[in-house]
Amino acid sequence: MPPDLERLLTLRVWHAMWLVRIDHKIAELQKREAERENGRRVRPAKPEWIVQLSIGTGRPPVQVSAGDCYKCGRGGCPLCTWCMEPVQQKWGPGVRYVSTRS
Repeated sequence: MPPDLERLLTLRVWHAMWLVRIDHKIAELQKREAERENGRRVRPAKPEWIVQLSIGTGRPPVQVSAGDCYKCGRGGCPLCTWCMEPVQQKWGPGVRYVSTRS
């Protein structure tokens, strides 16, 4: 520790400045975590079905996937093998693939 008062006061101011910075960072991180938790709470439920529409006039549907299909949005087939089985378990064996492409 410095022996004179002037240097001790300078150190005190410097540390007080850093404590303010640390307190601001803590508050910022707490706010970010609260926002993240709020986002988890109010997140809408996953859709039961996802329909991909074609381009052009009329835009007929070209793909249908279960809402929890991991391939959806990545070029998954209409009711692909990943979502056909759970859909059939839920809706019965009458669910089948029908191509809407010409």
